[in-house]
Amino acid sequence: MTEPIAPQKPHVHKEHGQERLDPYFWLKERENPEVLDYLRAENEYRAFVMKATEPLQKQLFEEIKGRIKEDDASVPYVLDGYHYYTRYEIGGEHPIYCRKKGHMEAPEEVMLNANELAQGHSYYQIGGMSVSPDGRWLAYGEDTVGRRIYTLKFKDLKEGKAVTEQIPNTTGGLTWANDNKTGFYTVRDESLRSYKVFRHVLGTPASADVEVYHEKDDTYNTFIYKTKSRKYLVIGSGSTLSDEYRICPADQPTGTFEVFQERERGLEYDIAHFEDRWYIRTNLGGATNFKLMQCREGQTQKHGWDEFIPHRPGVYFESFQIFKDYLVLDERENGLTRLRIKPWSGPEHEVAFPDKTFTAGLAGNPEFDTPWLRYSYSSLTQPNSVIDYHMENRTQEVRKVQEVVGGYDPNLYASQRIWATAVDGVRVPISLVYRKDLFKGDSSNPLLLYGYGSYGITVEPRFSSARLSLLDRGFVFAIAHIRGGQYLGRSWYEDGKLLKKKNTFTDFIACAEHLIAERYTSAAHLYAEGGSAGGLLMGAVANMRPDLFNGLLVGVPFVDVVTTMLDESIPLTTGEYDEWGNPNEKEYYDYMLSYSPYDNVKAQDYPAMLVTTGLHDSQVQYWEPAKWVARLRALRTNQRPLLLETNMETGHSGASGRFESIVELAMEYAFLLDMEGISE
Repeated sequence: MTEPIAPQKPHVHKEHGQERLDPYFWLKERENPEVLDYLRAENEYRAFVMKATEPLQKQLFEEIKGRIKEDDASVPYVLDGYHYYTRYEIGGEHPIYCRKKGHMEAPEEVMLNANELAQGHSYYQIGGMSVSPDGRWLAYGEDTVGRRIYTLKFKDLKEGKAVTEQIPNTTGGLTWANDNKTGFYTVRDESLRSYKVFRHVLGTPASADVEVYHEKDDTYNTFIYKTKSRKYLVIGSGSTLSDEYRICPADQPTGTFEVFQERERGLEYDIAHFEDRWYIRTNLGGATNFKLMQCREGQTQKHGWDEFIPHRPGVYFESFQIFKDYLVLDERENGLTRLRIKPWSGPEHEVAFPDKTFTAGLAGNPEFDTPWLRYSYSSLTQPNSVIDYHMENRTQEVRKVQEVVGGYDPNLYASQRIWATAVDGVRVPISLVYRKDLFKGDSSNPLLLYGYGSYGITVEPRFSSARLSLLDRGFVFAIAHIRGGQYLGRSWYEDGKLLKKKNTFTDFIACAEHLIAERYTSAAHLYAEGGSAGGLLMGAVANMRPDLFNGLLVGVPFVDVVTTMLDESIPLTTGEYDEWGNPNEKEYYDYMLSYSPYDNVKAQDYPAMLVTTGLHDSQVQYWEPAKWVARLRALRTNQRPLLLETNMETGHSGASGRFESIVELAMEYAFLLDMEGISE
């Protein structure tokens, strides 16, 4: 079977006095039968090329699935006298949402069984579940396409019956006022931006809902929530560089939302309420790594803010949680999380963690009057734990450790954190893990290097039971903590965006070179993986240093940067000018054009690639990877595997079922193992 060749159809983009040829522009015609036929042909070609790996794919699927406890359940959390938890049944693709009143020995109440609701749908996802304060009414969002557009539905938990009223085109969540009948939700515009907040009263049609806020600036998204104190409803508007909030008493759902502090470009802040005060995490006054301020109710403008916890240049203040007797700070220093417990009166202390490189973070803590703090902990060798920490006694109870069915011995594996040097002299951390008895240290081990590096998102060094299928076959797994994330603080993010975006790519290349130089692997055995904005990373490094990698796994990749950012009708575009730049301005246009993977494909040898996407992806449209693969086919000078797999039923996040997603993962692992000549 020969490679599918997409026809070239003349199309020219004209911007800033320049012309860009785009012969595959026509692939964005989603309903065009020729486009769908081409995508199916690519799928058939991918299956043909990988046919010999099908036994391995099946083996990997069963292996990965076999490590999952099928009848698993989450650790319950307590709210308003109910214990809420999620559980799975053997063979079930989807979760079952449950609660018990008073104690865990009480009868189980099934709120929603997603397995039953998913019947008849190739994709099914529940989002934004919320229960009214009196515990009677359940609101939840339902997505049956994969574009993250939810229909809000309701259920009377007292009667155990679904309510017929529905609200389409929402973001999936509903925030209840304190009257147990009024709820607030957000809807999307044509570009899928969350832009309006509506008020809904149970028992009334959606057509009667009242618009309470309209975010008219298309670089902002809006949302709504209720403070943990339950005293206020809060409407938030956020862009990359600034925030604005409006507040209204939760006991007055028809009241007016008053501005907390007007938006100012460059002023970021978020708020929480306690007693008669507000606490504000903000970068006000050049606090790059953020500080904590406080103010009295009714004095919420920034001139009324008083410093509570100062800015510290070496410590990134990520988030905080308020309890009746404690303030908990989630901070990051030198890339590692620390949880600081600060009583409202008395000395503070920190929670101690055992590993050198790890992931820790605040878990769900909805209860206000409790001495218990729930957090999660994981490392590259330690499965995820859910831990309850007594903030007064400084004792802790491990509530659950992720079970690896069939057994798992962490002593067989080793994790490290090492540092590469970027082209500008900056040190870039790398977290890695391998199986001790299979690591040779002579450059012969295959190594999978993962990267992301955008939006300030930190890729945490956490455990994966699926990854054992690679480690147990001799692979090393590494994470490049490159600029564009916030692993080393806010400046780490600022140095990897806008006109400094190329630092993300050169950092990743420096990490690859360092791993080769230190004999963890070699270019003949080095593989890279990234998805979405991490797919942009893969495309950029493939153009810049294709000689470094034997193969790439590229998921839902943002590779047609300039064309997408010039199209304001595409979801996410206008809200991301502060991340990538606005190409309507020539300075940003030129810079983005200089690294855009699609625009910089050239005649050279490329690594082997497996590229995946979803037809209904609302974040990175399917045509970006489709166009990119088509251009690579036309221009590359070698014939290494170049495969495109489009899931014709899903969106950005892939398959919705917990086992369905393993099918794609097994395919990706089989691709890597086949490149290494490993067949079982």
